[in-house]
Amino acid sequence: MTTTAVKLGAHVAERGVEFGVWAPKAKRVDVQIEGPAGTAHHRLETQGDGVFAGAVAGIGPGTLYRYRLDGSEAYPDPRSRFQPEGVHGPSEVIDFSTFSWTDQAWPGITRDQLIIYELHVGTYTPEGTFAALIEQLEELKSLGVTALELMPIAEFPGRWNWGYDGADWFAPTRNYGRPEDLNRLIDAAHRTGLAVLLDVVYNHFGPDGSYWRAFSDDYFTDRHMTNWGQGINYDGPNSRFVRDFVLDNVRQWIGDYHFDGLRLDATDAIMDDSEPNILEEIQEAAHAAASGRDIVVIAEDARNDVRLIRPVDIDGDGLDAVWADDFHHELRVYLSNARENYYQHFQGALTDVATAINEGFAFQGQPSPMTGAARGTRVTDEPASAFVFCLQNHDQIGNPSATASTTRSSTAASWPRQRCCCSRPKSR
Repeated sequence: MTTTAVKLGAHVAERGVEFGVWAPKAKRVDVQIEGPAGTAHHRLETQGDGVFAGAVAGIGPGTLYRYRLDGSEAYPDPRSRFQPEGVHGPSEVIDFSTFSWTDQAWPGITRDQLIIYELHVGTYTPEGTFAALIEQLEELKSLGVTALELMPIAEFPGRWNWGYDGADWFAPTRNYGRPEDLNRLIDAAHRTGLAVLLDVVYNHFGPDGSYWRAFSDDYFTDRHMTNWGQGINYDGPNSRFVRDFVLDNVRQWIGDYHFDGLRLDATDAIMDDSEPNILEEIQEAAHAAASGRDIVVIAEDARNDVRLIRPVDIDGDGLDAVWADDFHHELRVYLSNARENYYQHFQGALTDVATAINEGFAFQGQPSPMTGAARGTRVTDEPASAFVFCLQNHDQIGNPSATASTTRSSTAASWPRQRCCCSRPKSR
């Protein structure tokens, strides 16, 4: 479902560029074209429901622009495809149709085939770029992995960032390269036989460079509160525009960039009391945008909720898989006796590790030793491949707000302890 027939964002047309923006707080919107000779303003016409649109002739890809609201301040496009000067600079018109893909025979990837390597583009190579990462694809393939998962790449302020406070959700950060560099990376990965997943954050907006409130207060709601403040408005007044904002973002990553799936950050903080739930619409949009390729949509969720991976027709959200952290946490407590933060939920007994391996979740409704409250839901006939296990990820080895012992598992325990845990049992 689409709220308006007007395409929002900047789209290259036959004789120029068409612009569309949702800005219900403004009475007038001009697109401000910026170039070496200065700036020029072109008034956009109101289309109803707070939407303004119009075309500017004689310009094309590479044009820099902002939206000027009510003749005053000018801001980057909320749907900017690229921010060459960072979150506070102008947006750039991007034309996806100019890239020549070579992956037409690439089938995608199913959850049964997933062996994931989580990767931070900015730190994996000395250059920290999409282009430099291409040179490492054969080495990554030799590890035996089948998919790379890029940590969030949406434009963020500054030079160094984990990516979880992205301010421009549609724009790959300039720190890693240009959009066409990302296209080349994914195209090369597919030639190498590697799928590429993307970590996306739909539970909060980054605090610096996020200008959504200048356009509309309805991006946010005080009906739901998260660790980052007001929740994103998925179920209140004007929420259809916000939902379309997210769904179009999903379509871009899967359709325009050929990503093979998404990892949805902290879905327990994506709060939506409406039907259908936004998670259901995300997975539908993602699979539709894949145009027949196999893709996966994976939730990261602290609740151990099997409804995330149950089919829609039996009251589920229809996602392909869910991160199952109980395995890692039980194993980490066993290896290192970690007790901080969420590790307090876990006993670290090998019987509990075995339960996590055999059933997906260790906690399936029993009370947590940390809080006494029931945690998790009962696993029944959900397929084993719908539960994603990890040996470690960015939260456990690099996030001091999550755990005090931000070390790799291989250094958190003695070698005899690791060997005891990981050695094969003797044959009977």
